[in-house]
Amino acid sequence: MEIALWTAQAALALLFALSGVLKSTMSRRRLIETGQTGVAAYPMPVVRFAAICELVAVAGLILPRLTGIAPALTGWAAIGLAVVMVGAMAGHWRLAVTEHRPAEYRNVAANVVILAVCVFVAAGRL
Repeated sequence: MEIALWTAQAALALLFALSGVLKSTMSRRRLIETGQTGVAAYPMPVVRFAAICELVAVAGLILPRLTGIAPALTGWAAIGLAVVMVGAMAGHWRLAVTEHRPAEYRNVAANVVILAVCVFVAAGRL
């Protein structure tokens, strides 16, 4: 179980590190071009705030358990990322339904999988 949790934490950390860096540095147009279409549903200050939250959570996924300092923070970081995923699902769903973009349903499904991994880490670490 420990190996599965560390693997999930590492995968989430890599995914959200990339996502956080892209969202904090790219324009809305460039983000949409690279496939992060969910940002279209939110104002850029919200996107930038989500990016900061993602980057802080990346540290929270790895450092507390690695250092042994406040290890429960790993579970809380996973919960925070789960909240971000709920927002991402809402954005993609809104685009799928209101703008009739069927491809967005695939993004919603991907967000559900990422959310499930976040819940797995949270449940395993809290």
